[in-house]
Amino acid sequence: MNDENLVSHFVPDQTQIAEQGILGLSDVAWIEAKRRAAVISPLAEHAEVPARLAREAGTELGLTERTVYSLIRRYRQSGGLLSSLAPKPPSGGKGKARLPYAAETIISEAIRDEFLTRQKKRAAAVVRAVRERCVVAGIAAPATNTIRARVQAIRSEEAAKRREGGARSKAARRLKAAAGETPESPAPMAVLQIDHTPVDIILVDETYRKPLGRPYLTVAIDVYSRCVAGFLLSFDPPSATSVGLCIAHAASPKDGYLASLGFGDYHWPVSGMPGAFYVDNAAEFHSEALTRGCEQYGIALNYRPVATPHYGGIVERLIGTLMQMIHEVPGTTFSNVAERGEYDSDGNACLTLAELEQWMALAIVGRYHGEVHGGLLEPPVARWHHGVSTVAAPRPVSQTQAFLVDFLPVVRRRITREGFRLDHIAYFSNALHPWVAERDRMDQFVIRRDPRDLSRIYVLDPVGQFYVEVPCARLGRPSITLFEHREAVARLRADGRSHVDEDAIFRAVAAQRELAREAAARTRSARRKLARIAGKNPLSFKPESTKPAEGAEPQIVVTQLYPATKW
Repeated sequence: MNDENLVSHFVPDQTQIAEQGILGLSDVAWIEAKRRAAVISPLAEHAEVPARLAREAGTELGLTERTVYSLIRRYRQSGGLLSSLAPKPPSGGKGKARLPYAAETIISEAIRDEFLTRQKKRAAAVVRAVRERCVVAGIAAPATNTIRARVQAIRSEEAAKRREGGARSKAARRLKAAAGETPESPAPMAVLQIDHTPVDIILVDETYRKPLGRPYLTVAIDVYSRCVAGFLLSFDPPSATSVGLCIAHAASPKDGYLASLGFGDYHWPVSGMPGAFYVDNAAEFHSEALTRGCEQYGIALNYRPVATPHYGGIVERLIGTLMQMIHEVPGTTFSNVAERGEYDSDGNACLTLAELEQWMALAIVGRYHGEVHGGLLEPPVARWHHGVSTVAAPRPVSQTQAFLVDFLPVVRRRITREGFRLDHIAYFSNALHPWVAERDRMDQFVIRRDPRDLSRIYVLDPVGQFYVEVPCARLGRPSITLFEHREAVARLRADGRSHVDEDAIFRAVAAQRELAREAAARTRSARRKLARIAGKNPLSFKPESTKPAEGAEPQIVVTQLYPATKW
């Protein structure tokens, strides 16, 4: 039974998310889709494409006018996904055999291994490698001209980047326009800047209110309006995952997010498909997953050139402003040892990661967005609304869940009779039954997981057409984060349990949460520390409808923001 038969009887339902081609396309197909997108994307913006422009595009791409119109239609129907422009498997013409999928895969892998390397081998090396691999696989080798055509389809810029030592090599730079200053953004969400920083504060754990250390902040800012587009707080060091989650937060509507934090009376209007990102040259910004995710949705990923700090100046000034605000919160580490003096950061720490996220969100929507910006001479949120109404509204993300999944980290696992097991947690659903029956014939599955919620995973079907949402095998399991999971495992091992099982992990997490609730009931120390934040400088922007009931725990509010600087 082949992989296609394994999924042919599946009926899409609410637990399935279409795989848009990010993982399913070969390197050669992806590169060709990028080449086509440079020509097709501008044409797709026209309400009607004149035949003259279609013919010119066909000449540039080596396609017929009819094929150009077909690509425009596919691109529009997909919502502007790059993968919609990938070449279809060649049919070979009427009455001729189609080039086998296995042969296409061998060609793609041979190009990657032989041609797109710093050894800079010639196309003849690819031809030899394809023939050798086809003999091993027991299939007929494609014609030499077919193999060479695949090699020639690779864009010069892409080939130079792979063969000459990266995007900053001399050969790659010769094929790019000369770098200048960071361009001003023409519209909301057209250009975002993203960066990371350790936050100048010590946080405490949920259970014992003991110091844990400093978290990391990943933040994205809209250059046009200076509004914060999205952010992520985490104890994990910056990675491709944190960047992807920040991007997903930036693009998604945020009313539901604010409501989940208890701030439903506030509004965070910033959302939509980003046009371009400006990032630094850290390794997490060069991951293949992030690069392909951005290319898939037509998001330009621009790297800050060396010795050009102005390229990231806007987001760095935002981070500076946020850290100045943090310096007034108990537990701050300040910017340096001299500034901290004898202040006991650990002893004064009182906020947990979840509480800092509440604090940060309120600081952004309740204060920063409404303050007059020194560079704009108007509040960022006013600038946003002006741009949306007079310039252009950002294109909404049509499938926010699929958008998020495309930026989640990937792991690979084999399926067993019990489904899948990741980090001691079992996952299963009825949708897995056909795959379980054929498990001995199947390779590892591609799985994506959101580190903020381990109650479900997203499993890519064997053919690569859609993701199936698979919950924990024990449906009563609560939603826990990867951080909580790691803390529970570490505590169990510290207690001398060499064998850590799923039940023990969830019991430990439940016990930790219960201890936190009991501790809050027994002591008022944490509440007094939080009350100092509210009492130090109460703000007038707190909505009247959210007044706490008598005896209730005081809300976290934001201290006075330092005067805005010109960005």
